[in-house]
Amino acid sequence: MNISKIDLNLLIYLDVLLREKNVTRAASQLNITQPAMSNGLKRLRTLFNDPILVRTSDGMVPTERARSLAPNIRKILLELEETLQGEEEFNEFKSQRVFRIMASDYAASTLIPPLLKALNEVAPNITLDIMTPSDVTFHDVEAGKIDMAINRFDELPQSFHQKAIWRDSFSCLVAADSPLVSKFNLNAYLGAKHVWVSKTGFGVGIGMDPTDVQKLGWVDEALARLGKKRDIKVFTRNYHVAMQLAYEGNLIATLPSKAAQLYKNDSNYTIIKPPFDIPEIELKMIWSPLLHHDASHIWFRQLVIAAALTCQENI
Repeated sequence: MNISKIDLNLLIYLDVLLREKNVTRAASQLNITQPAMSNGLKRLRTLFNDPILVRTSDGMVPTERARSLAPNIRKILLELEETLQGEEEFNEFKSQRVFRIMASDYAASTLIPPLLKALNEVAPNITLDIMTPSDVTFHDVEAGKIDMAINRFDELPQSFHQKAIWRDSFSCLVAADSPLVSKFNLNAYLGAKHVWVSKTGFGVGIGMDPTDVQKLGWVDEALARLGKKRDIKVFTRNYHVAMQLAYEGNLIATLPSKAAQLYKNDSNYTIIKPPFDIPEIELKMIWSPLLHHDASHIWFRQLVIAAALTCQENI
């Protein structure tokens, strides 16, 4: 194979085709026509003397040869992009860049306000586009369509870069005039009704099953280890809704402490330590290797970490 005769665009086509496993979607991502992508696949098949993608009952599936090529092709393209990008200086004050962030409701409520304050001071023309976990997929992050995702993650693709933002304990938020305030022990906790709140991971969520402890999350798993179970009256994916229901619905909201502290100056609420141990959670930000060396992205990641430190200092 004579490398001088290879069209480098074909490597880009191959990279996208192996990630999308669909000619139409790959063409759309590269902003070319479907016939052009189909022709590119034909040329790739000739170049590598391999079908590359084979149609099956499960859709287009990469061949063994294509799967072995994928990591090497991705590495070559990343190194080429880094080489061509150079060391262009980023001017945050003049920049009009839009940073797209997938943030859980918890992260958006606690981290984004100090981040926005910092942006207003040093980069007034930069815009934030905040998305929910249901808006994006891991693939969107990997492809660089989303600048970063900020959430709690159980598992992550190995290709992603990641940085821990903080660890957080849990607190209980109850109405200030609730009789629970004067005697908040485990029996009182179990005898009350609760609002459940959580939304992690990516993709559209499904309805909750109160009997499925493993899917209920950290609080209920901690209770299960004690052989206990709480009485959940309402399931929600929004922390502010949960906190409002703690007051108006006379429910207990057990949630990460930094979220509860948003209401520390509201006389309608009392924040109490849970009467049992709940393991801490870790908030992380993740981003694509495609953006790792981008000057504006490096600057923005540093600003996020600085905003996180400010948030912790104020709580």
